[in-house]
Amino acid sequence: MKEKKQENLVPRPPVVVVLGHIDHGKSSILEAIKDLKILEKESGGITQHIGAYEIDVGNPPSHKATEGQRKITFIDTPGHEVFSAMRSRGAKIADIAILVVAADEGVKPQTKEAISHIKKAGIPLIVAINKMDKSTADPRKVQRELAKEDVLVEGVGGKTPSVNVSAQTKEGIGELLEIILLIAEMENLRTDISKPAEGVIIEAFLDSLKGPTATLLLTNGLLKPGLIVGTSSAFGKIRNLENFQGVPIKEAFPSTPIIVFGFENVPKVGEEFKTFLDAETAKNFLQKTEKGLPVMPAAEPDKKILNLILKADVLGSLEAIEEVLKDISKEKTNLRILKAEVGEVNETDVKSAKSSKAKILSFRVKINPVAQNLAEREKIKIRKFEVIYELVEEVRRLMERMIKPEVSRVELGKVKISVVFLNEKNRQILGGKVAAGEVRKGMPCEVLRKEEKVGGGKIINLQRNKKDIEKLAKGEECGILYEGNVKVEEGDILEIYTISNVQKDSTS
Repeated sequence: MKEKKQENLVPRPPVVVVLGHIDHGKSSILEAIKDLKILEKESGGITQHIGAYEIDVGNPPSHKATEGQRKITFIDTPGHEVFSAMRSRGAKIADIAILVVAADEGVKPQTKEAISHIKKAGIPLIVAINKMDKSTADPRKVQRELAKEDVLVEGVGGKTPSVNVSAQTKEGIGELLEIILLIAEMENLRTDISKPAEGVIIEAFLDSLKGPTATLLLTNGLLKPGLIVGTSSAFGKIRNLENFQGVPIKEAFPSTPIIVFGFENVPKVGEEFKTFLDAETAKNFLQKTEKGLPVMPAAEPDKKILNLILKADVLGSLEAIEEVLKDISKEKTNLRILKAEVGEVNETDVKSAKSSKAKILSFRVKINPVAQNLAEREKIKIRKFEVIYELVEEVRRLMERMIKPEVSRVELGKVKISVVFLNEKNRQILGGKVAAGEVRKGMPCEVLRKEEKVGGGKIINLQRNKKDIEKLAKGEECGILYEGNVKVEEGDILEIYTISNVQKDSTS
């Protein structure tokens, strides 16, 4: 029996996760490896989804590797801080991690976070010190900073492989690939192709033409059209398969990233999938979860509520947006997500926005023409975004707009007017004496006549003994250049005050 099981175990390509700080060159390295042109597909040069890419390194002369032993599957994960959960998930489904660190910048916050994910996942690590073509490149500094994070590379007393690379010149790329294959060989990565197919959902979204679409990473077994697949949130019969380049395939092997069509609804990113004998068994596996709008928190009486409807291209984007919005807090504003879905903005979204007075935020999705016409008719603005950070900043602005500052009036002093020297349009030169508090240059004032307010204006300038002065105290005589909407008369009181906007505002 043991021999039979051993016969079913076959070598599989390593799954490699690429981690590191934003703009340190993760996608650029992948582009250099096989001209994948990842950056051209991403807004602002920032990878916004988890993508999986398979490459064939090719055999060097006289190399006798069997079919598949020179293939590598790369998972490219976003580098910015809001994608923490996505990076963590990426590390958990990988065999090997590449930590990309820019030679001219060194260890940064997300570098440290990536190291933490790799350690938790317990997978082998390769350090790629990128941007060696820069004149300010300092790989030794990077090595010292990594040592402080308990990552000791080869050459400085450690065992972690380290390669100096340049995505621009392709320096070190070949060496990096060979180290990956060497570690994969040492790890003896094998899989049982006789087992039922299973793996992980890497990405999922709703295609307007093809329906629910998911990118899967197969870990065991073989996947073919016609099989029934299911996760804890979705199931379906596979209609057809495509490789990561969108080319139709008849069969998928372990460690292969594949695009699957046939789910009845969009599965959740990060879920494990299995294959089933029939739809009934898959339905039984499906967890019974409540569909529809999330439970809305009770609104506190003294807090305003900003209702949001989120529509995004894929679940990974939606997850990242929701994650960062959780961290936005306001002293007097509740943030409430009424709906968070993948797919284009539709008529129902606009109707929901109207009835709930919600803001519609669309991330890299189209707006249904019917929805667009309805929104224009109802004067509902649909805000469109291509980069998550711009969406988040807009939410901050919307929240700030909702908070009306508490206006606090502080009385500074009073001046009794004894003489009017000059009248000129809406300006006057007045003489008087500070009766209470103090009077300051540039402050607003109210004109009181027989204890009744008759108008208001501003203290443009102050003088004492014909010399300009900033402020005067009680008992001092003064000359005032006044500007206002009413003419001041002898015996009037100018009540000087200041306005303070009190707005408690804490944004994490």
